[in-house]
Amino acid sequence: MNPAAPPDLSALYSAHHGWLQGWLRHKLGSGNDAADVAQDTFLRLLQRRDCPQAALRTPRAYLTRIAQGLVIDHYRRRDVEQAYLQALAFHPEHTAPSPEQRLLIIETLLRLDTALDALKPRARQAFLLAQLEGLTGPAIAARLDVSLATVERDLASAWRACYRVYFP
Repeated sequence: MNPAAPPDLSALYSAHHGWLQGWLRHKLGSGNDAADVAQDTFLRLLQRRDCPQAALRTPRAYLTRIAQGLVIDHYRRRDVEQAYLQALAFHPEHTAPSPEQRLLIIETLLRLDTALDALKPRARQAFLLAQLEGLTGPAIAARLDVSLATVERDLASAWRACYRVYFP
């Protein structure tokens, strides 16, 4: 643990790190992934200015809550990465991006996925219909049974979310 960590956080780490890592190993099915998520869980706590009282009163519940969010992020990242690698497999090998470029692309895809996930379901669906299926505004309006103005608003909202990924 960080030598500058508050004593309460050091004690929390010592007392619960092993338990959390075991819980995560069971949840994730991988010791390496469990170790990473356990460390990220405590890193989240360490990044706070002080150790929250909830962490001291009910440490396992508090750690579990943080870890569950990180597990969701872990699965989301894995799914996005697998989808990207599958799409990449259809391209000639000589056009494949470098490992560094792949990492940047995957990070961007994750940020876009998170941004789109935060949209209202209809706005996300309209955006995906436009981008993945190439539907026009009127076709999306007909498919979703909404007005063209609503589709245009939803698409503008989705584009703003995507824009914020690049220009926060």
